[in-house]
Amino acid sequence: MKRIYLLLTLWVTCQAACLPTALVFAQGTNPVPKDAVVESIIKEATENSQLEKLGHELMDVIGPRLVGSPQMQQAHDWAVATYKGWNITARNEKWGEWRGWERGVSHIDMVAPRVKSLEGMQLAWSPGTNGKTVTADVVILPEVADSAAFRKWLPSAKGKFVLISMNQPTGRPDYNWQEFGTKESFEKMKKDRDAQTEAWANRLRKTGYNARGLPLALEKAGAAGVVMSYWSKGFGANKIFGAYTKSIPTIDISLEDYGLLYRLAESGHTPRISVKADAKETGVSPTFNTIGEIRGTEKPNEYVILSAHFDSWDGGSGATDNGTGTLVMMEAMRILKKVYPNPKRTILVGHWGSEEQGLNGSRAFVEDHPEIVQNIQAVFNQDNGTGRVVNLTGQGFLNSYEYLTRWLSKVPEPIRTPIETTFPGAPGAGGSDFASFVAAGAPAFSLSSLSWSYGTYTWHTNRDTYDKIVFDDVRSNAILAAILAYQASEDPAKTSREKSILPADSKGVPAAWPEPRKPIRRGGLD
Repeated sequence: MKRIYLLLTLWVTCQAACLPTALVFAQGTNPVPKDAVVESIIKEATENSQLEKLGHELMDVIGPRLVGSPQMQQAHDWAVATYKGWNITARNEKWGEWRGWERGVSHIDMVAPRVKSLEGMQLAWSPGTNGKTVTADVVILPEVADSAAFRKWLPSAKGKFVLISMNQPTGRPDYNWQEFGTKESFEKMKKDRDAQTEAWANRLRKTGYNARGLPLALEKAGAAGVVMSYWSKGFGANKIFGAYTKSIPTIDISLEDYGLLYRLAESGHTPRISVKADAKETGVSPTFNTIGEIRGTEKPNEYVILSAHFDSWDGGSGATDNGTGTLVMMEAMRILKKVYPNPKRTILVGHWGSEEQGLNGSRAFVEDHPEIVQNIQAVFNQDNGTGRVVNLTGQGFLNSYEYLTRWLSKVPEPIRTPIETTFPGAPGAGGSDFASFVAAGAPAFSLSSLSWSYGTYTWHTNRDTYDKIVFDDVRSNAILAAILAYQASEDPAKTSREKSILPADSKGVPAAWPEPRKPIRRGGLD
């Protein structure tokens, strides 16, 4: 009997020792299987990350990706070549055309009443100075009684650079005032700023022109150029958008240097600046989406889509809007191809063009590919900065809780726990490319990130550069995206598209689901 007991003990011990490494025991008695693909995703992402290399190539070497620019085309071609280097099928798919424009050097100097180089740049699509340096006095947009009085003043703008932005009363962000100022001084500053902001809005209104029409009126009057400063409410950060002028430069100058010019002009010291702005019109440029594909083996006509817009504004290098989202999805695709090369469903990645001008690339894809849209299992989109994902909502899909929480349960606890979920949530009508798919009724979700002062310091600013990327957070997001794509691909069931009843308005009528919107397919050309 003792010998039998020993043999039985040895057999049990052997069975425990010989359990597959893909099994791990929980605190209870039942073994909990570990997922070998999930473990491989984590291992590849942490031990063989390509994020820094990809980020350097995209943000430093190629740079910003303004729609219609040569850099945008270069980025598309780079992405296709990179995917092909990973044995991932990829293509550039044309969806429209855009005004072609290439930024050159902006050099702005104050030459009177003293000499100082100024921090600033021309806006996107601004006319250049034709290789010349334009030197002229600076004047402030006048305070007038009404539009008739402004029209009477307009000839005075001829040959002048005209300041059209309010002079900010402080270059310190509010958080800096809160930390160091007295409560009384902070409140006084805000009250004065509010009054000044209202007064400047009234000044603009009395010209009879809106923000688009005013620069054109100054251009028609013969102004040498339009000078503005769109402060982003943070140290050194300005928003850099597009110009409306057709023949004279529109330049944005830092808060500090703009305030200098404004105060000198206001006090009668007549500042004079020299501007050399190189820019090249490059004709009609085709616009593309870059699409990568890992073909499904069992359900190839059902799709999981990883999504991020590829274009950017060009004040910085488009690092956190949306270079980081691009890196997340490229890295996720690379990892999936290596550790999960034969997915059940087809996994696509979409790098969309012209998101910044109205989600045009993704709207075009939705319009051009109904056969894909009707068979989407899930779309995962990331587009609001470098931070780790901390929010996920069901976008109004009634049963999204069931499958999203199940997929999330496979994500490592340190990545999963900070994510706040809201179900069923409300459908996003805009903001980023997931909304193009939601409007078409496809389950599409935004992987929403921790701020890292995104809205102030990097969103559409001159400070959106490589050094603002937090690679540990981006790496975490790549792991998340890859695991969610894997789980969505493997799920035995097709995801439900049933929509929740949206909250009623004041009359008791339920809100309507967003409707698909047509893309702009000819930008800046008509």
